[in-house]
Amino acid sequence: MGRQRATWGARAFAPAHLTGFFVPDATARDPRARGSLGVGLVLDRGVLADARWTSTAPPGLRLTSRPRTPLPISREVARRLRGTRSGRLAVALTHQLPIGQGLGMSAAGATATALAVGELFDLPKERAISVAHLAEYSHRGGLGGVAAIAGGGGLEWRRRPGLPPWGEVLHRPVRAQLRLGFSGAPVPTRAVLSDPVALARIRRAGRAALLRYARRPTLRRFLEESERFTDAVDLADDRLRRAIDRYRAEGWYAAQAMFGRLLFAVPRSGDPEPPRVGLRRTVRVGVGSVGAGPRPPPGPG
Repeated sequence: MGRQRATWGARAFAPAHLTGFFVPDATARDPRARGSLGVGLVLDRGVLADARWTSTAPPGLRLTSRPRTPLPISREVARRLRGTRSGRLAVALTHQLPIGQGLGMSAAGATATALAVGELFDLPKERAISVAHLAEYSHRGGLGGVAAIAGGGGLEWRRRPGLPPWGEVLHRPVRAQLRLGFSGAPVPTRAVLSDPVALARIRRAGRAALLRYARRPTLRRFLEESERFTDAVDLADDRLRRAIDRYRAEGWYAAQAMFGRLLFAVPRSGDPEPPRVGLRRTVRVGVGSVGAGPRPPPGPG
């Protein structure tokens, strides 16, 4: 008989997240204190990570995803946390929502990967979350998505940019069902963040929205300010803009998730049927009650 391999497994989940309005803030010297001010919703779907470590196997790192797509941020997280250990690390990610559509899936993938690999190697959660944040920031996958989902669910308010203790994120439990509507291909976050004209509009509209939201930080005010922010920054293409207008006309709050060709809508009252607006895909999701965390490893076999 051959030598038995020593294998460990760990699982983690990190929720998706959408931002209604925000202000980029990368002024701090320490990148852990960089990110954004803003308000968003933590969702009940996200990314599942299944990590396996075989200590006696040849050195290697394998990261796979479903659906299949390149994931440089999650790969960097796994590489950094693996360090110089000998043995083979395999990480399989399952994405429950589309990538690149303003749902924070790069942050969720990085965070789920970090927590699962950190669990394998008995690393502090704070270190795993920090590695995920730094990898997402350095690749410009987002601005504060890891901080938004690491500490809780519900309605989140990034009052100071970055990870705690540098940053400050408040979570408020809310119950809501959202309709997500996708109008086209993903939007590269890097492209928007590199446009000085778009950034100027975002900063101006974001500061105004945050001032109004701070006076009454409720779900209703979040939805109202998200609509105003969508209209002010004017990033929606014609197809998405028509869909947003139609939803609003038929009794829904509707805004664009930043940054995606995606609208999110919540009924103003009752549970109406969503309008037919010719979007490529619609999905119904809920607001989640928990943030990112480890999950029990799968059973034997």
